Amino acid sequence: MARLNVAPSFIDELKFDAHGLIPAVIQDAASGRVLMVAYMNRESIAKTLETGQTHFYSRSRKELWHKGATSGHFQQVTAVEYDCDRDCLLWQVEQVGAACHEGSFSCFRGIGEVAGKGAVDSAESVAGAGGSRIGAILEDLAAVIASRQKEMPEGSYTTYLFTKGQDKILKKVGEEAAEVIIASKNNERGEIVYEASDLIYHLLVLLRYHEIELDQIAEELKRRR
Repeated sequence: MARLNVAPSFIDELKFDAHGLIPAVIQDAASGRVLMVAYMNRESIAKTLETGQTHFYSRSRKELWHKGATSGHFQQVTAVEYDCDRDCLLWQVEQVGAACHEGSFSCFRGIGEVAGKGAVDSAESVAGAGGSRIGAILEDLAAVIASRQKEMPEGSYTTYLFTKGQDKILKKVGEEAAEVIIASKNNERGEIVYEASDLIYHLLVLLRYHEIELDQIAEELKRRR
């Protein structure tokens, strides 16, 4: 598993609050979009540096938690910075699947805009000028999956799927499809979004397994219009 080339001693330079915590802003390395904000303590920072994947401290459960440990939506760290006061961290990550527990790529929602600048949650903020938001996200995710298949980093859920092979991948596709059906039957919009995101991720893994590119899917969909 890839690790940051950061000396653990940098933790001693940080300013923690009275509870020994420091806020951590998580940013998608590919798009620059802010994904979530959580809290870390010394132990979770050390664990993040050691494993290369984000670990946080839960203020409600009073324990460490590994992002993606249960959902498979890991965050592979690519860079870390602290602010001028050294009381806040910025982590850049490669996000697998959804960052938000409600199934969205980001925990943040657009609620307004500056005149002449466009919506806060605009496609440009995610994909760049001229880009499609969902298209850019799918391309980024497909690229991460391809990278995982090539490098097979230890501890990665995607690595686990490729190691287990097609039968395991197909089993997960079937399970997630069933979860989408159940969520739809229950009219649970949030669950539909969450489970559909899981299904799309596993479909992308299946496509990568067969070396099928998104462009091929796009061409087929275009042909059907």
